[in-house]
Amino acid sequence: MIDGTTGAAGASVLMMLTSDQRDRAAGVLLGAACGDALGVPYEFAEPLPETAVPEMAGGGLGPYAPGEYSDDTQMQVCVAEVAASGADLRSEEALDGIAERFLRWFHEGASDVGLQTSGVLAATARAGGLSRAMREASADLHRKTGRTAGNGSLMRTGIVALSSLSDPQAMAEAARLVSSLTHFDDLAGDACVLWCSGVRRAVLDGTLDGVREGLDLLPAGRRGHWAAWLRDAETGPPWRFSPNGFVVPALQAAWSAVIRTTDLTEGLVTAVRVGNDTDTVAAIAGALLGARYGASAVPGEWRAKVHGWPGLRADDLVTLARRTAEPAAEAAS
Repeated sequence: MIDGTTGAAGASVLMMLTSDQRDRAAGVLLGAACGDALGVPYEFAEPLPETAVPEMAGGGLGPYAPGEYSDDTQMQVCVAEVAASGADLRSEEALDGIAERFLRWFHEGASDVGLQTSGVLAATARAGGLSRAMREASADLHRKTGRTAGNGSLMRTGIVALSSLSDPQAMAEAARLVSSLTHFDDLAGDACVLWCSGVRRAVLDGTLDGVREGLDLLPAGRRGHWAAWLRDAETGPPWRFSPNGFVVPALQAAWSAVIRTTDLTEGLVTAVRVGNDTDTVAAIAGALLGARYGASAVPGEWRAKVHGWPGLRADDLVTLARRTAEPAAEAAS
């Protein structure tokens, strides 16, 4: 298995990804996209009853074609395109690349955009800048409203874990920086760190231990709050965490759905049934479920249908995720 240890010179010792690990890495983006497309038809509608089986029927707020994913995956693709180049996502150059892609998506491909993200991207476009201007616009929105802990950065950040598989600290720093481009609040960054930690561990050893491992990557003063929120999700039913536009119940809803189910399909169906922001909760859950069960666990019907901006299908998403994970293995972050 791949894992990082640090020697006297600060270099990581690394082994190559196994075939199972490559399958799980490939599942991160595909799982998120399938959850997104599965949740699209039910976003902000009445929650589905237990007897109803969600389908990739399209419609929603787009409206979307059957199997088409929404802004949740569209924005994650922007991050993945930079991560797959092998760039250090903590660098200003990489963050500029992500910001540039966000702006291109905003002007050319955005089918629907959250209010917070829209405000930040519009302000950045007016300022004519990239990542620094985007972070300043994010901070300015927080100063004005005090409310920038929406779920819109968590939905797109699972792919960051694949860029730093051998270095959890680097992964945490990158997750927080990518989150801060549009979501200034520390809670949004914390949630991204926890979820990326979960994705990383799931890819490496096929367990769900990483979400709680991620508590050690948070500032000490906030660990207790997050430990309690995770405990609530582990003891309460998924439907309890609705509405879920705020990042804390969004993570709780996804985590509750993941740990109560035993395969990818059941997990995504459960996440959609939570209700409210269905595509986002299921996209969040899908990144972790894909990392846990692998791309091979995605039903063939879903794999055949899922697609979205900028013209990607299932095989493209798998390739993008693998390209993100493999440079990380070679570079030994």
